[in-house]
Amino acid sequence: MEVEVIPKKWGNSLGCIFPKEFVKEEGIKLNKKIVLKRVKPANLRHLFGSLKTKMSGQEFKDLVRRGSM
Repeated sequence: MEVEVIPKKWGNSLGCIFPKEFVKEEGIKLNKKIVLKRVKPANLRHLFGSLKTKMSGQEFKDLVRRGSM
């Protein structure tokens, strides 16, 4: 499950409030350590037109949007 949260100021730190459904599905418990991994979306705009393939640009974009690459 993917969820978007907005960090808020909490004293001298930042805090996030997660939706109840997300907490339940991910099994997050009070006072238990969780690991957050930031995944940066790929920017492939500079690649379009520079690759030599037998598929069209639209086919390539559809492939990337499906996450097949």
